[in-house]
Amino acid sequence: MTITTLSSREFNQDTSRAKKAASNGPVFITDRGKPAHVLLSIEEYQRLVGKGRSIVDALSMPGLADIEFEPPHSRELPRAADFS
Repeated sequence: MTITTLSSREFNQDTSRAKKAASNGPVFITDRGKPAHVLLSIEEYQRLVGKGRSIVDALSMPGLADIEFEPPHSRELPRAADFS
């Protein structure tokens, strides 16, 4: 992974260079010499934040039918939620 640092001016003048550099690693964009922003590829961003799965995705996982699941049976009435 290569880390690239560009000033705000360099970023504004050559965004295509910044986008190409982001495919190899994070691009730090500085403002008055201090890091202010980071440019990442979408793949790297999704890796960092984790891809959220929908319930449909979770329930359609391969091999899910092979998992045995027996929820406990109860005749108790559900309790009221405590929102305090």
